[in-house]
Amino acid sequence: MQGGEAIFAAPVTVSDVPRHKKECRYMYAASSREALEGARVELEAALRGVDADAEIAIGTELLSVAETVADNRALRAALADSSAAPGSRAAVAESVLAGKVHEITRATVASAAARSWSKDSDLSAALQSLGREAMLQSAKRQDKLDKVEAELFRLGTIIKDSPELELALSDRSRSGQDRAELLTRLITGKVEPVTERLAVQAVVVDQLAPGDAIDQLSALAAATNGRKVAYVASAGELSAAQRTELAEKLSRIFDAPVTLHVEIDPELLGGVVVRVGDERIDGSIAGKLAALRRSLR
Repeated sequence: MQGGEAIFAAPVTVSDVPRHKKECRYMYAASSREALEGARVELEAALRGVDADAEIAIGTELLSVAETVADNRALRAALADSSAAPGSRAAVAESVLAGKVHEITRATVASAAARSWSKDSDLSAALQSLGREAMLQSAKRQDKLDKVEAELFRLGTIIKDSPELELALSDRSRSGQDRAELLTRLITGKVEPVTERLAVQAVVVDQLAPGDAIDQLSALAAATNGRKVAYVASAGELSAAQRTELAEKLSRIFDAPVTLHVEIDPELLGGVVVRVGDERIDGSIAGKLAALRRSLR
C-alpha cells in the first residue's frame, strides 16, 4: 500500500462475529467471575508491597500451582469442593503450600480456594490468570510492558509462520518438559525474562495452537497497559502514516488506545480487515466483492 492510498478500500462496517480460534478465551460463569475478581483485587493489593523481582517469583509460583491443581484431580476437588466449608478449603491450600512458596502466593491460593467457583476447573484457570497478570504487572513496573507485548506478538507470528516449529511445540506425544526446552533454547537471551516464562508456560499448558496461545498473552499485555489489540490483515504493507491513521480511527471507534498487530494477506486485493475482540471491520476489496455477490443471489 502506498502512502497516499486509502486504508479502507470499501465502506467500513462493524459487526459481531464468532470468535476465531486465536481469540478463544476461557469463559467463566457469573459466580466464578466474581470469585476471580475478588482474588485479583486481593493479589493486586498484596503486590503493592513487593518489588518487581518478587512479583515475577510470585507469578511464576502461581502458574506452577495452577498446573499442579489442573493435573491433580484429587487436589482440585479438595480446593474447590462446594460442599466443604470455605475455611476448610483454605486450610487445605495452606497445608499443601506451607513453607514451599512466597507468603503472598500461599495467601492468594488459600483465598481463591475459599471462594465459590462454578466448577472446579475454574480455580486452576483463575490461578493461571492471576499468575500471568502478576508477571505482566512486574514488567509494567519496570517500564518493560510495551517491549514484552511486542516480543510476544513477534514470537507468536514467528511460530505461526513456521509450520515445523509449531508442530513440534504442539506435539502432545512429546513431554511438556521437552517442548518447554525447545522453546527455551530458541528464545533465551533474546527476549525479556517475563516474555520467556509466559511463552514457555503457555506452550506447555494451553490447549490452543502455540502461536495463538502466545497471541493471547500479547493481548493480555496490551490490556494490562489499558489498550485493546487490533488484529489487522492488510493487502500490502502499511506505511507509518497509515498505521498512525488506522490506530487513531480505531481508538475513536472503540473508545480506547489501540495497538495494531498487522499481517499481510494479498488475497484481500486492497484495503484491510480488522478484528478487535469479537468485532470485525471489513474495509477490503475482497469483502466488498463478497458482499456484492451475496446481494446478487
